Amino acid sequence: MKNALTPILGFAAASGTGKTTLLTQLIPLLKQHNIRVGLIKHSHHNFQIDKPGKDSFRLREAGASPVMLVSSHRRAIITEFATAQEPSLDEQLVHFDQSCLDLILVEGFKSEHFPKIELHRPSLASPLLYPDDSSIIAIACDQSLALERDIVSLDLNNTAQIAHFILHTFLKHHD
Repeated sequence: MKNALTPILGFAAASGTGKTTLLTQLIPLLKQHNIRVGLIKHSHHNFQIDKPGKDSFRLREAGASPVMLVSSHRRAIITEFATAQEPSLDEQLVHFDQSCLDLILVEGFKSEHFPKIELHRPSLASPLLYPDDSSIIAIACDQSLALERDIVSLDLNNTAQIAHFILHTFLKHHD
C-alpha cells in the first residue's frame, strides 16, 4: 500500500464469522498497551450515516460533496462517489489521518493484498481464503485445522492470544 504511513492489519472472513465482534474485543486490549488504533471498515451496503430531514442530509442531497459534520465530540465527512465502483483501500488511506496512529485495523477489503488475519469457522462451510492469498499471515479458527502451508494458527476464541500476536509478532511491540 503506497499510501500507508502506519502499519495496516486486516481481518478477512466470510460474513457472519465474527469480524466486528472480535475487533470490539481486540481494540481495548491493544489500547491497554498504548497502541493508538484506527479502523477502516468496508461495507457492501449503501450505508447512511446522516438522516433524512437533517440539515446535513438536505445539503448533501442538494449536491454538496463532501459534507463535513463537526461537533465538540466528533467529525464525520460524507463524500458521494461519482461512480458505483468499489473503492480501493489504498485510495481510502489518502483520506485517513494516520499521523496519530500506531496501527490501522481493516475489516473487509479481503481481495486486496496487505497483511491480514483470516477468521474461519468450519461450521459456516465457507472456503478458506489463505491458500489463494499470500498476504494472509495468520488464521484464527474456532477449532484445529490441518493447514496446507506453514502459517500461524490462532484460537479465534482467545482474543488475548490474537492481541499478543499483533503486539509482539506483527508490530514487534515491547512493553
